Amino acid sequence: MSVSLERVRELDRQDPLADFKCRFALPEGVLYLDGNSLGAQPTAARQAVDGTLDQWRDELIKGWNQGWFDAPERLGDLMAPIIGARDGEVVVTDNITLNLFKLLGYITGQRSDDRRTVLSEGGNFPTDGYIAQGFCRVSGHEHRFLPEGGELAAHLDGVAVVVLSQVNYRTGRLRDMAATTRLVHEHGAEVIWDLAHSAGALPVDLNGCGARYAVGCTYKYLNGGPGAPAFLYVHRDHQDGGWQPLSGWHGHAAPFAFEADYAPAGDITRFRTGTHSALIYSALEASLSVWAEVDMQALRDKSLAMSELFRECLAGIFAAHGIEDLTPPTEARGSQVSLVDTEHGYAIVQALIARGVIGDYREPGLMRFGFTPLYLSFEDVWRAARHFREVVESGEYREPRFQVRGAVT
Repeated sequence: MSVSLERVRELDRQDPLADFKCRFALPEGVLYLDGNSLGAQPTAARQAVDGTLDQWRDELIKGWNQGWFDAPERLGDLMAPIIGARDGEVVVTDNITLNLFKLLGYITGQRSDDRRTVLSEGGNFPTDGYIAQGFCRVSGHEHRFLPEGGELAAHLDGVAVVVLSQVNYRTGRLRDMAATTRLVHEHGAEVIWDLAHSAGALPVDLNGCGARYAVGCTYKYLNGGPGAPAFLYVHRDHQDGGWQPLSGWHGHAAPFAFEADYAPAGDITRFRTGTHSALIYSALEASLSVWAEVDMQALRDKSLAMSELFRECLAGIFAAHGIEDLTPPTEARGSQVSLVDTEHGYAIVQALIARGVIGDYREPGLMRFGFTPLYLSFEDVWRAARHFREVVESGEYREPRFQVRGAVT
């Protein structure tokens, strides 16, 4: 490779985020480039979960008055600065799919005009479109897709709500949130931002961009653990618009009054539904306490530098082996490198995993490599690129064992 090991070690010596790496538990010998799918375990998470297990053993049901019940709002306030929100504007609850359904119902329920269309993003992660279709089936709205690469302004006639990802899960392309939000509002519609691939990957400024609604997950860049709860954001000025359709008892204004009729809470709590897991919330809270110390601009700078280093180390190999590089330019990039080999992509990723280099694969032919600055070093990236080059140039991926498909890719 044209990039020397000494050069990358010098980058690590100058890295202001280098000390965070020791606060994560990673298997020996693993180069983990899949934090865009599931983040690594913070070392504090195990102690936090053990503490909650002890609390459950010793305090039993009293634990609900010892921090369990108000965790969705407390963790929401820890999330808020990471995504450019204020206290009381974020609640950690459920998952992205359910939270999208809530916001679709909440927003359309407030409209008195004839706008009856929900617009989803073509090429987006499928669940966003699936849940929009399901919502429209039960609500009587029309569902449409924005064609991938299509001009948004040309598709906003009659639209009530648009669901958009800030960072595309396939290409890693970053949308201009401020300009897009302004455009949608000027056309009389609302936008729900999906932050699954941007929260914890780069600075997000929901308030500054004029965004009113957003959802996101915490198990990717935010390292909350498998199945960690999602979050939902509603701007403070838009929290009194009526019911959200999943009107569970934890979103009631007085949940322990056990009244027959539903009355929504007067704040972000109205977007809660039912009982949550104290155990998984404790793991997430441990991770969010780490994030409270992170300089997000330094994180962004390192992320872009790492993705560029990876591509620089692989210079020349893509054209020589028929691999397409979908990665956007730096100013329009999230925190991943996206490569396509429709014939061998799956096998290449499996061969890399066998070497301890973990990325992920998405049909058709997409190899994704996520760059998570808190627990990746520049030397890690350099070594991962060297493995990639060796796997491809040697044809190692052609071995029969790398052709076998697992249930999860």
